Amino acid sequence: MSTHVPTQVSGQKGGQKGGQVFAQAPISLVKSAERLTGADDVRHISDHNGLVRNPGMALDLQQLDRIRVNKSAVERRCAGYGARRSIKKQQQAAWLIKAISLIDLTTLSGDDTQDRVKRLCSKAKKPVGTDLQRRLGIESLNLSTAAVCVYHEMLDAACSSLSGTGIHLAAVSTGFPAGLSPLPLRIAEIEYSVAAGADEIDIVISRRHVLEGNWQALYDEVKAFRKACGAAHLKTILATGELGHLANVAKASMVCMMAGADFIKTSTGKETENATLPVSLVMVRMIRDYYQLTGCYIGFKPAGGVSDSKTALLYMTMMQEELGRRWLEPDLFRFGASSLLGDIERQLDHYDSGYYSAAYRHALA
Repeated sequence: MSTHVPTQVSGQKGGQKGGQVFAQAPISLVKSAERLTGADDVRHISDHNGLVRNPGMALDLQQLDRIRVNKSAVERRCAGYGARRSIKKQQQAAWLIKAISLIDLTTLSGDDTQDRVKRLCSKAKKPVGTDLQRRLGIESLNLSTAAVCVYHEMLDAACSSLSGTGIHLAAVSTGFPAGLSPLPLRIAEIEYSVAAGADEIDIVISRRHVLEGNWQALYDEVKAFRKACGAAHLKTILATGELGHLANVAKASMVCMMAGADFIKTSTGKETENATLPVSLVMVRMIRDYYQLTGCYIGFKPAGGVSDSKTALLYMTMMQEELGRRWLEPDLFRFGASSLLGDIERQLDHYDSGYYSAAYRHALA
C-alpha cells in the first residue's frame, strides 16, 4: 500500500496508513504545484529572483558595540528546541522532504574527480529513488536539492550536468578553507568561478580580522568579494570554530551583512568544531536584528556536523521559531551537507516500510 506524505503539492487531502486517515501537516512545508510553471522549472525551491538582494550599508561600529551575548541563555534556549516541538510520523516525513530541498549537496575532497561530481549531480537531480517516491506519493514534487557545491576545478563537470535543471551551482572560493591567499588572488578566484558558471560563491573570511577586532578590514574585504560576485550570490563562511567566542561570531555576522552578504554560513567543514546550535542561534539572531534594522532578508547556512535527520530537524525548528516560516525556503536557508541526504532517505524508507535499510542502498556518488 502506498504511504502518502501530507503536502499541498499533490492536491490530496490526506493519506491513509493502517486504516488511519491523517490530515495535512500543521505547517505547510512544500510549495503548491501551481508555482511550477515552465519547462525548465522542475523544482519546488525558490529562485534567487524572489527576493531583493541585500545592498549592504555603511559600517556602523556603534551597532557592533551594542551587541552582547549571554552564553548561558543561548545554551538554555538551544536545549529546549527538541523538547518543545516533537515532530513525529507523517509530519516528520513532510519536514524531511522539505529538508531535502534545502541541501547544498557538497563534495570538497582532495580526491574529487569529474565522474564523482557528475554522479553527485545526478543524485541532486533525483535525491529520492523512483520507487520510494511512488510509495510516498510525492512524484509530483519534482524533488531536488537546492544546489551542488564543489571546488572551482569541478565547475565544468557540474555545470554541464545541471544545465536546464534550475539547481544552483555553488563554488567555494577565496583560498578555501584557510582564506590566506593574497587578496587580489582571492578576488580573481571569485571572478573565475562566476565566469565558469557558478551562481553562488561560498567565500571564507580572514579570521585574523575578527580576532584582532579589525572590523573595518573585514568589512572592506567582504565588500570587495561582493563586488567581484556580480549577479552571483555571496555566502560568507565565518569559520566559527576559529573565532574564539560567541560575541565575535555575532559581530562578524553583522559586519558581513553590512558589507552586502546574501548568506552567512557557519563553517568550512574543515575546522575542528563546525556548526553547533548555540553558534547558529547567535548568527540567526543577528539575521533577525539586521532584518529589523534594514528590512533585508539574509540567508543562513549551517555546514559541517549536520549529518543526520534528527539534527536537521532541530535546525529547522530553530529557524521556524526564531525567524518564521519564510526562512524555511531554499533562498534563505541551506544545509551544507553530503551524508545528510542519505540518512533522510533512510528515514523516509523507514516511515513507509517500518524497517531501516542499509546505508549502502542510499549511496550519494
